[in-house]
Amino acid sequence: MSTRATLYVHAPFCRAKCQYCAFYSLAAGPSGPQPHSLSRYLDALDAEMDRQAERYGPVSAPSLFFGGGTPSLLGGEALARVMVGLRRRFDLAPDAEITLEANPDSASPSFLRTARELGVNRLSLGVQSLDDAALKTLGRTHDAAQARLAFAHARAAGFANIGLDLIFGLPGQSAAAWLDTLRQALALEPEHLSCYGLTVEPGTPLAENADALAACPDEDSQAEMFLRGSELLAAAGFEHYEISNFARVSAGQDLRCRHNVSCWRGEDVLGFGPAAVSTMTESGFAPALRWANPQSLEEWVELVHSGQSGQAGREALSPEVRAREGLMLALRSAEGLSLDAYARSAGRELRETHAGLLVQLSAVGLATLDGERLRLTRAGMLVSNSVIRALGFEDEINNYS
Repeated sequence: MSTRATLYVHAPFCRAKCQYCAFYSLAAGPSGPQPHSLSRYLDALDAEMDRQAERYGPVSAPSLFFGGGTPSLLGGEALARVMVGLRRRFDLAPDAEITLEANPDSASPSFLRTARELGVNRLSLGVQSLDDAALKTLGRTHDAAQARLAFAHARAAGFANIGLDLIFGLPGQSAAAWLDTLRQALALEPEHLSCYGLTVEPGTPLAENADALAACPDEDSQAEMFLRGSELLAAAGFEHYEISNFARVSAGQDLRCRHNVSCWRGEDVLGFGPAAVSTMTESGFAPALRWANPQSLEEWVELVHSGQSGQAGREALSPEVRAREGLMLALRSAEGLSLDAYARSAGRELRETHAGLLVQLSAVGLATLDGERLRLTRAGMLVSNSVIRALGFEDEINNYS
């Protein structure tokens, strides 16, 4: 039986570094990555795919996700090379969901047509806001008009599954302004919306911008945005299937992002590129293995060509750690946590060890216990980190919040 895992490719290039972004990326300038840098990246990607194909064989992949960075900056020729390399080495399912993240200013009609012809069937468009002043504050390199135009180009290229990424809790933003942004987004008729509360990460330019920080909405205002925004999207026919993610409900179609759902279920993922994280279960080796590629293009290229791909930060995950992570990830999703499955994997029964807490969470409307499945309510999702801490898993919160 072949190994099964979702595939992830990290494209590290961006035109400019956004004010809030803590993900690994390289500011390549308005024209995108230089030919030399792109060539070195692609050569190392080929070598890394070879290494992992030798180790795991033709991995059976139900989904593939291009993240970053800005994958749409790779260009059609480079994307074609990566897709050919992946298909040659791994077993992408015939109905695999293939997602590509794109920014509006690099999602040209020609690139989108090429991506669609190569088999990309889901587009995640980094809109973030439809207010030009807010986009400027965030350091985005597009405006609202470009975002709408990119969406139209994606439809014209044949994309029937488009997601929009949006951020709420922006400096100076009111709940009314956030709801107006959502209404504008809904008018485009996307299949998916990812709505993230602004997080000020240490070391980012935003963290050093005192004026912007002072203008950020307080916790109560952000909570109002989350709750009212979730209600608006539910009324518009969207399923709130994870804290920050909403998929349009369509008869006979599951429009949730398969890659993300797989990650929240704790399934294996095989990642490529700088900063990519992998978790793989190997035959004959009980603990799952996890490793993280260096957050540096140069260090990653050197590691790959030294034959050490997949070795940096490699660790074996005990069943207890996997169970803890599974609990934390499950409580972020609408599917919730199977208490029976957790008891089998962790060796302890939450209905016994945390009986009082479960009753209390239900009594105050933060969670529901339906049979043996624990789910957070919409209000509970607001305080999910606190709930998980109360269940005794401080370590995992710090890694995934």
